[in-house]
Amino acid sequence: MGRRGFLNRGAGVSVLCLAGFPALAQARPLKLLMLGDSITAAYGLAKSDGLPAKLEAALKAKGQAVTVIDAGVSGDTTAGGRSRLEWSLADKPDAVIVALGGNDGLRGIEPRNSEANLRAILEALKARNIPTMIAGMLAPPNLGADYGREFAAVFQTLHRDFPDAVFYPFLLDGVAGEAALNQPDRIHPNPQGVEEMVRRMVHAVETLLSKARPA
Repeated sequence: MGRRGFLNRGAGVSVLCLAGFPALAQARPLKLLMLGDSITAAYGLAKSDGLPAKLEAALKAKGQAVTVIDAGVSGDTTAGGRSRLEWSLADKPDAVIVALGGNDGLRGIEPRNSEANLRAILEALKARNIPTMIAGMLAPPNLGADYGREFAAVFQTLHRDFPDAVFYPFLLDGVAGEAALNQPDRIHPNPQGVEEMVRRMVHAVETLLSKARPA
């Protein structure tokens, strides 16, 4: 047998070996879509310091093969997210984080309207069998206690009605109200605030990805 024949046969053996051990094959990276507003659109930050980029980096550091797709639009409400859901899904994500509601709260939008929009989004994702995480939000305190309770109840109700979705109660947990973790507007996280958000939510996101990747 010539040298070329030996090399070709060796290549064939390598292919057969990999076929016999599928665990050795490189898994296709999952595509995780973040449907959100300015918080996910990295408002006031370099894209590399934004939530999608930092979350992707943290997940990769934990061994997760994933690409995080930024579908955040600054100023978007739940109605806006609902209206652009179809084209946001054009990349065929394997999982979706729904991170909307902050602007509804800032504008004092009726909680029942916010709930209807979020419910429509979640129902559409459920119909497509796309694993989903609901990232909750709280209303600013200046709108009053009654509005705050009604607004918070929106996410609790959705958590109850969509039990298969991963529930993360408050997107800005540990960051809201902390001057050192926010930009001067006291609304949008600075790079340190984004790091804290990622640190707190990464476990919930890993749970979401486990639903997207077959066991």
